[in-house]
Amino acid sequence: MSLRRRVAVSVLLVLFLVLVALVISVDRTFQGLSNRDVDVVLRDAENRAVAQMMRGAAPRDVVRQLSKRNIHVTVELGNGARFGEAPDGGSVQRKNRVIGGAKFTFYADTEAISQAQVRLRKLLILLGLGAIVVTGVLMIWVVRRALAPLDAMTSLAQAIAAGHRGGRLNPSRTDTELGRTAAAFDGMLDSLEGSEQRTRRFVADAAHELRTPITGVQAVAEALVQAPVDSPDRDQMSFLLVREARRAGRLVDDLLALAQLDAGYEMQRENVDLMGLAEAEVARTRFVAPDFDIAAFGESAVVAGDGQRLAQVLANLVDNARQATGPQGSVRISVDSSGFTVSDDGPGVPESERERIFDRLVRLDDARDRRSGGSGLGLAIARGVVRAHGGELTCEPSDSGAVFRVVLPGVISGGAPVS
Repeated sequence: MSLRRRVAVSVLLVLFLVLVALVISVDRTFQGLSNRDVDVVLRDAENRAVAQMMRGAAPRDVVRQLSKRNIHVTVELGNGARFGEAPDGGSVQRKNRVIGGAKFTFYADTEAISQAQVRLRKLLILLGLGAIVVTGVLMIWVVRRALAPLDAMTSLAQAIAAGHRGGRLNPSRTDTELGRTAAAFDGMLDSLEGSEQRTRRFVADAAHELRTPITGVQAVAEALVQAPVDSPDRDQMSFLLVREARRAGRLVDDLLALAQLDAGYEMQRENVDLMGLAEAEVARTRFVAPDFDIAAFGESAVVAGDGQRLAQVLANLVDNARQATGPQGSVRISVDSSGFTVSDDGPGVPESERERIFDRLVRLDDARDRRSGGSGLGLAIARGVVRAHGGELTCEPSDSGAVFRVVLPGVISGGAPVS
């Protein structure tokens, strides 16, 4: 059953139950009030009979004076004499009272009240059925108008599924349930279309990045095949072939890492000494660049996480800092009770670029990163790894150089400070 029919049937069912309850309540109330009015009339006749008998009126006279169109009075004396006539058949209500040794019986004809009650019941039933019919007709129009935004959402969703992008509901009011739903629907479409555009751009950029080393590999391989065996350039071409192949391999590895992070890659959990990671990274960098100024300081801190992935994050941040500062620069790794920080004395990151640098395939210095073999995926992978640990990687404001801050949950401090 459609939503319109469910709403209409539900409203009509509620209205029917309310009308049934109303008819029963009015009928019972009318009957109770009528009985009370009849009791009042009978008590009044009884009081008048008592008053007249106390004044010495004859029972016959009392009966004659009190008997009216809807009130009948009979009296039976002690000697068996009877005065007055009881009504024949019909709906009556009676009351007995002994006054001065005479038994008085008071009758109230309730036939007119009963007929009025029947007419009232019929009227209520007819009005109720009419109200249900009118409400049912109006509900078709009201529900259709009220649920029109849902039809618009359906049409828009079908259009988007057919490939027509850019459509929006643009509700005029957002302070109603359907208005808020429509606004949320538009927000969801903005997010999905933005994600789709980013995915398309990323695929195009990744294809472009892969094309460069693959083209180089293809060109060098063809030249190597065509070169004479004793050609002096074969060693150089072999070196270029290996370099381009490694570059393509690194890009493929980065893309695979991103795919694993997007798919919810489960990190290996173990106790990781962040200070130990920092000292290991310092040793690695000094081995690669013996004259480069790099140092680690702070306090011993342990976190439950994937040591290999966290080391990858730290290595990426340090390599980026070393490339940004050049051979004469300096890099510092600071470990504390909430994570670690990598800072350098290079040119820094402009404020407008502090979030964009975490996007995929983004380089602030395109030419330098291409020479170094960078793919522009390192920071995106690093942030993905940190977020997979429940933490956050940010580029912090700094007066000089760049500062990258890694905050991890559940860090436990301990041990003497290390310098």
